[in-house]
Amino acid sequence: MKKYTSLIIFLGLAVLIPLITSLSGKNFYLTQLTMSAYYALAALGLCLLLGYAGQISLGQAGFFAIGGYTSAIMSSAGLDPRLAFIVAIISAALIAFVIGIPVLKLKGHYLAMATLGFGVIIEKLVRGIPSLGGADGISNVPDFPLFGSICITGGRAARLSNYIISFTLLALALFLLTNLLSSRSGRALRAIHESEDAASAMGVNTARTKLITFIIAAVCAAAAGSLLTHYNGSIGPGEAAPLKSIRYLSIVAVGGISNVAGTLAAGIILNFLSLRGVFGVYDDAVFGVILVAVMMLAPEGFKLSIPSWISKRFVQRKSKT
Repeated sequence: MKKYTSLIIFLGLAVLIPLITSLSGKNFYLTQLTMSAYYALAALGLCLLLGYAGQISLGQAGFFAIGGYTSAIMSSAGLDPRLAFIVAIISAALIAFVIGIPVLKLKGHYLAMATLGFGVIIEKLVRGIPSLGGADGISNVPDFPLFGSICITGGRAARLSNYIISFTLLALALFLLTNLLSSRSGRALRAIHESEDAASAMGVNTARTKLITFIIAAVCAAAAGSLLTHYNGSIGPGEAAPLKSIRYLSIVAVGGISNVAGTLAAGIILNFLSLRGVFGVYDDAVFGVILVAVMMLAPEGFKLSIPSWISKRFVQRKSKT
């Protein structure tokens, strides 16, 4: 049960939040929290790739856009949104597979540059192709039916139900990633992160493991993009912008490079503040500053770096006395 502590805490807070917003008369907060949950899902995929496989990617926003635009095009053409969602996931997985084979042979800043290039290509495509709406994107995307009268939609009457849907999806993702990381595959990922050569010497198929992790990260982003597109009823090329990928990277850095629960919390909090307009016109700049500050002051994330910093100070003082 210990490994599910973060999940239990998350579920408890998820239940409390609607009660607090209802008592305070601020139910409209649920709209931004729902959107934040989908963005956090994309960040979770990056956390797995960066924090455990040790592979940096600046193309997460590109996969988010692939999921969103695929769903928007197909469902707007009259196809079942559920079928569009499946096609979006498969498309993102196939594209990740195709580009992952050559790209993941690179390391360090070369890998970052290659994935950034992929993200730029996706942004230019969605912005330049007329059938994708150009700079205006695609609007009037239909709701996503789930069961009965329950559907993913941004309507005021469905605020609570959509909040529950998005946070249930996040809880499921946290549960699956927790189990994955405590399994043999999770230990293989940690080994690759520590030393790829050593992991390979121990029999870990590093190329295959990194590729599968890259695909999982892409699927998380595509799923988030697809569902958020149906929730908002639209998607624009801004979702594919490289600065969006920097934002996901900042969230992972704040939560802790190898801390899934921390990334989830940072994803919800930072995106909520951004969507509420707290950062104003300096929104992208704030995320850039956050990334630089975390890398300089708390490279392992605040949860891990602050206790480490305190313990080091304590040891230094003790040694002086």
